[in-house]
Order: sequence, then structure tokens, then C-alpha cells
Amino acid sequence: MNTDIAKRQMLHQQIRTWNVIDVDVLDAIESLSREDFVPPAYTDVAYADTEIPLAHGRRMLTPMMEGRILQELSLAPDDAVLEVGTGSGYLTACLARLAGSVVSIDMHQDLLDSAGARLEAAGIDNVTLLRMDAMTDLPEGSYDAIVVTGSMPRVDQRLLDALRPGGRLFVVTGDETPMNAMLITRGADGSWQESSLFETSLEPLVRGRRESSFRF
Repeated sequence: MNTDIAKRQMLHQQIRTWNVIDVDVLDAIESLSREDFVPPAYTDVAYADTEIPLAHGRRMLTPMMEGRILQELSLAPDDAVLEVGTGSGYLTACLARLAGSVVSIDMHQDLLDSAGARLEAAGIDNVTLLRMDAMTDLPEGSYDAIVVTGSMPRVDQRLLDALRPGGRLFVVTGDETPMNAMLITRGADGSWQESSLFETSLEPLVRGRRESSFRF
């Protein structure tokens, strides 16, 4: 695989075609070698428009979805970001390129270990990785942006509470296809602005955990 050609095709034939035109986002994606974040068996499809399988039934988001998430979050260089679901660490790396700091949580230590090694190899040092089950616990503190990499039946109020004024939450909600990708922004007066972005399908954040833990 010619990775330079594959990366250009990903940027121009996939990501840009979904109206992802933010220069900072495109530069962040271009700065990273996606093939370094996929399991070795999938190196040849690292830049393909597909969800690449990971351990524990997890999947990497498609490049188009990753690009759209990064653009919708409108990250600033001093933003503090919370990522729920570290996975391969690729989206984590993109977030870290755009923001001041990233806290990324996952319930699987092996995913955290491999993501940590990949982030270190990429020279990324503004990420904190924590083993945590988001269904029962979240890190302390508040954030300018939160992204959830798996679907939820409905929005978890704890995520909303963790947003700073002006903070943005990207989350996919629903039990069945099509699901709803949403951006929720917290106003300075405590109000909420909810935008429905697009329909999609995404694996649940945690398999087998259902609606009882969520309130909105």
C-alpha cells in the first residue's frame, strides 16, 4: 500500500465529500499515520471507508465519521476534551492534535495499553488514558468538548453536567438503525442547544448495557 496516495484519497474522496472542510481538522488528520493505529492484519485497509474491527467486539469509526466529529466539535488549542471509548487511539490522537488536553477512558486495559503505545510513538503527550466504565463512572472535572465513540439509547445526563459553559457534546443515540448523531451545546446561562446532525448506525458503547442507566 502506498500510504501517501491512500491518505490523499481518504482526505479528498471520503472526508471532504462529507463537507469536512475545516483546515485545522484536515491538517490534523493528514499529520497522523492511520496505519499505525490499526491492528496489523488491517494495515492494507487503514485508509478505507470501513469500520475496522478491534478487540472486544469494538470497531474503529470510519474516516468520514471521524472527520465529521472533529469538525462539529470546533476545538480550540486550549480546549479540554473527554473521549468516552478510546478504542485504537486514532481519534484520540486527532483530538490531541487539535485541543490542549484529552482525557480518554475505556473499560479494556489492553486497548488502553496499545493506544498508549501508539500515542507515544506518534509523539503525542497531552493525553491521559484512564481505565473506567462510563456506564457507572466518569472522570472528575469539566470539559470544553466530549465525544462518545459508541451509541447510547439516550443522552446520559452526567455527560451534559460535565460540560463547561459553551461546551459541546457529540453523541449518537438510539436503539435501532437509523440512529441520530447529535451535537449538544451548553449555553452560558445553563440552557442547552441540541442539533440533529445526521442519521447513522453505531455499535453500542458497551454491549448488553441498556437504557436503565440513562436519563435526559
